Amino acid sequence: MAPQRFREQFDQIQRSMPGVPLAMGPDDSAEFFYEKGVVLARDGEEARLVEDTVREHFTTFAGLSPDHVRRASPETNRTGITRIQVGDPGQGDPSGDPTVAGALRSLRTVEGRARRRLISRNHVVSIAVNACPGDEPVPAPAGEPPNPAPAATAYDAGTAVGVLVVDTGLMHDYRSSPLLVHTDGDAQTRECDDDGVLQQYVGHGTFIAGLLAAVAPNTDVTVRGTLNDAGAILESEFGEKLFEAVDRGGWPDILSLSAGTSNGRTDGLLGLQAFMEELRAQRTLLVAAAGNNASATPFWPAAYADLPGWEHAVLSVGALRADGEFGACFSNHGGWVKAYVPGERLTSALTGFKAPVPYVYQHSTYDACRFGFGYACTCQYPRHNGVLSEPGEAPVKPDQVVFEGHAQWSGTSFATPVAAGLVASHMTAHKETDPRAARRQLLAENGEFAEVRGAHVPALLPPTWRPASVEPPAAQA
Repeated sequence: MAPQRFREQFDQIQRSMPGVPLAMGPDDSAEFFYEKGVVLARDGEEARLVEDTVREHFTTFAGLSPDHVRRASPETNRTGITRIQVGDPGQGDPSGDPTVAGALRSLRTVEGRARRRLISRNHVVSIAVNACPGDEPVPAPAGEPPNPAPAATAYDAGTAVGVLVVDTGLMHDYRSSPLLVHTDGDAQTRECDDDGVLQQYVGHGTFIAGLLAAVAPNTDVTVRGTLNDAGAILESEFGEKLFEAVDRGGWPDILSLSAGTSNGRTDGLLGLQAFMEELRAQRTLLVAAAGNNASATPFWPAAYADLPGWEHAVLSVGALRADGEFGACFSNHGGWVKAYVPGERLTSALTGFKAPVPYVYQHSTYDACRFGFGYACTCQYPRHNGVLSEPGEAPVKPDQVVFEGHAQWSGTSFATPVAAGLVASHMTAHKETDPRAARRQLLAENGEFAEVRGAHVPALLPPTWRPASVEPPAAQA
């Protein structure tokens, strides 16, 4: 069975997408989530080939019905991808989808001859697939300043670096934070539910914008609310939303993205391919989170940084723990991650809450942290009461907390804007107008390193970041 923490996160995302039945895969490992009963194929002749091949396969093999095989979207669109229904999405349970698995098998021989992928699941792209650190977010201690602290660089409208953040949008009163004076974008669609409880990942985009602006004050930051559904979106929709985001304001210098998914492959996401091809032809640098699954499996689109043609167009970012010496317990890792940046217990702007607000902490303990790490990682500490605290009975009452502008949060979600800010800061300091050149220069000139799962890796440390001591779990038990 899938680990409890994956089922908890699955349930959260499924509630945010009630009209889209989802499944966990592959083989109930919950490595990723995807839409039941649907596959993706490229528009045109390939989509027709996939549809015909799946229908023929389902006609031949017992237990698979061809009755549901049909197009489920327009035959042509900007992303170059067609949704093909292959089964009844209302049948079965979240542990997997035999019709999608059968459709994928039916194309294996054809894909082998073509030597490229022709069919794909429709994955869920999310800021937290499949699990997340346990302190998201907590109020910062009274009087504690942002960490990283705001750099002393002056803002100049004529040279400011343009940064687009694709995330959850901005809190209604984000302008009350001095960090966000040069930030604009979409409002968070719904901050609290009918009981006044903060919605999942509310403030995520605001927090990210604050980190970015602190590291690189000479920036114009735009935050789009593309990931308002609990931080999640279907792969088939995400490519179109990314195109819409760059259409609204033009291609930015830097695109900061704290979302993605694994897919069990090493060749990217079919639904994002058109956008990634267009990105490659632009000058924009994509800075993308490596994911929070404590896994070495490629996480997309960050892992495009390891593919020929995108190696200078994408910077994939993992997270360092609070002392900056080692990788954070939750951070994905591997050769496809090109830089590690502080991402544990950062402090930035959340804004807006001047009175106690009940917040349901989504505590989800990693097996890796519980059994494999000798420090008080965010997956274990601090402990909080909430509906996702631990398997078993739910607590009687969730914690109630006060947010007065600043919060602490952990994840590769937050290492990503810090990295984007470092690239932007380098551009300003060196009068460099090419963000991809700035990426290369920053990595080449960097002399800091950390250890991640025994590997010596580049560590990008902002000058205004303050490392924290790391205590063993016994010290906080």
